[in-house]
Amino acid sequence: MKTTVLVVEDEPIIRFDAVDMLERQGLEALEAANAAEALTMLKLRPDVSVLFTDINMAGNIDGLELARVVAHRWPHIRIVVTSGHVHLRDTDLPGASAFLPKPYLPETLVRVLGAAPPAGRGLCHAG
Repeated sequence: MKTTVLVVEDEPIIRFDAVDMLERQGLEALEAANAAEALTMLKLRPDVSVLFTDINMAGNIDGLELARVVAHRWPHIRIVVTSGHVHLRDTDLPGASAFLPKPYLPETLVRVLGAAPPAGRGLCHAG
């Protein structure tokens, strides 16, 4: 069974690029332009096993808050948070998450998505 990743990014070109990177690596990638779309998608798609979200997004909920909500409601989902503007420490992340700074290489993205912890302390990765 393929790993299903939900990519949450409000910049369409960056979102399409991330989806393309993941699909070229054999993963199934779903898209959401903001946290509200992501939460709807998660309710409809119980097969999502990884959330990959940007921090700075339009809407009422940013990527960090989305990560917190997902970690609470769907603790089985691995979470990777990304940003090109913010650098986080482990203590800034919900327990079941990792941080990947932008820009990132396709290989790094796939490796971090596979290494994101399903529970416990977060992980920070350099691109």
